[in-house]
Order: sequence, then C-alpha cells, then structure tokens
Amino acid sequence: MDPLTPIDLAAVAWFLFAWFGLNIVVELSPLRKRTLSHAMDRCRRGWMLAMATRDVRIMDTAILSGLQQGTAFFASTALLAIGGCFALLDSTERILQVAADLSIPVDASRALWEIKVLGLMLILAYAFFKFGWAYRLFNYSSIVMGAVPERTQSELPRINMIASKAGDMNVLAGRHFNRGQRALFFAVGFLGWFAGPVVFSITTLAVLSVLLRRQFVSKARAALLDSSELMAPGHRSSGLSPTSSGEYTETGSSNPFTR
Repeated sequence: MDPLTPIDLAAVAWFLFAWFGLNIVVELSPLRKRTLSHAMDRCRRGWMLAMATRDVRIMDTAILSGLQQGTAFFASTALLAIGGCFALLDSTERILQVAADLSIPVDASRALWEIKVLGLMLILAYAFFKFGWAYRLFNYSSIVMGAVPERTQSELPRINMIASKAGDMNVLAGRHFNRGQRALFFAVGFLGWFAGPVVFSITTLAVLSVLLRRQFVSKARAALLDSSELMAPGHRSSGLSPTSSGEYTETGSSNPFTR
C-alpha cells in the first residue's frame, strides 16, 4: 500500500510550488525590483562604493564580520537540526506511541513518518549548503574589499571598479543567504505535514503569506524606499568629515585629536 495518499501528494505539490514560486518572484520576475531584497542589493553596492571613499575602513570590516557571524550561526543551526532529524528517525516507534497515547493527530504509518522526516532533512540540508556557500562568498567579498586601494594610491575609475566587484560579491552572498533563510522558513511550514496534509497546506500558505508581505509591503521595505535617494548611483560622500574648525583629519575622523 502506498503511504502517500492523493491529498498528501497535492499538499507536497502545493508546498513545492509555493517555495520555488516565491524564489522566482523575488529573484527572476519583473516584480523583483519592487522587493525588499532588491532594495538591500542597492544598499550593498552603495555601501562598497562609499567604503572606497573612506581612508579608515574599520567600520566596514566590522559590518562584514557581523554578516559572516550571522551566516555561520544559521549554518550551525541547520546542521544541528539535521542531527535532530536523525534522532527522530531512530525513535520513530516511540514517537508514534507517545502521539497515540496523547491523542495527537499524527499518522500511525511508520513509512509515512519516515518520508516526512527525510523530506524535512532534505530542506535543512539545502539550507545548510546555502548558508555555507554564503559564508564563503562573504569571505570572498572581504578579500575583494581589502583589495580596494586608497584614493591616494590609485585612480578613481579603478577604485570604483574594484569596489563594484566587492559589491557584486556581497550581493551574491546575500542572495544565497536569503535562499537559506527561506528554506528554514518553509521548513517550519513543512512541520505542518506531521499533523496531516490539510494542516500542511495551511502552514505552507501562512509561511508564503508572511514572506510575501515582508518582501512587498513590510515597514522595512517602506523605510528603504523612503531613503532611496541615499542609495542613488553616484551619491557618494567625500569620505572625510569636517572637524569643528572646518578641517579634515588624516584618518577620516571628525575628532581633531586623532590627527
């Protein structure tokens, strides 16, 4: 007897359509230019161009280090969750017995339970690989950022060209990080399948609705659009801040005691 009923197959098909469809809408469709992710891509590129105008780049390296640490955290979380799934596979009979004793609506089929756990593991493995590659790309971005010469050591077109490459690398890293996060969010929706295909369809719809709202109508997106003039191409500061006496320090700091 096939453990997957037509309703289960329909719920799985809806889940895959929602997940991959969201990726297409956010990254490939004409609507991508209206998303929060696209606005952040502009910020990332603008950040690298602004970084190129600064003589002191400690702040930029600190920001990039924070991005790497956040990516490493999510990669570790995905790996730990995969280990938890192996524990679920090893305790299938006990879990089904406990669920039956507590009248929890979990299918008593061992084969179906294992299929669900294996599906969850595949999603978490995908997320882990995305986070792992994003971490590597952030490393590459930091290396390219370090290759951006100071303004006194090279011509402006070459500086902007290398800074643009660092920005492109940062955007790519952010894109893979976002894919990993979406996989984790949909993994939460996937948990609904353990309560049945109908609940699975509802949790998938709930996750899809939340992610669409964040991309298109969230307050974060509105805040970025309100400050779009700060991200406009060609809008770059001189990289030096005036001191109280109207002079500039050699370090780029406005503190006259750091000359």
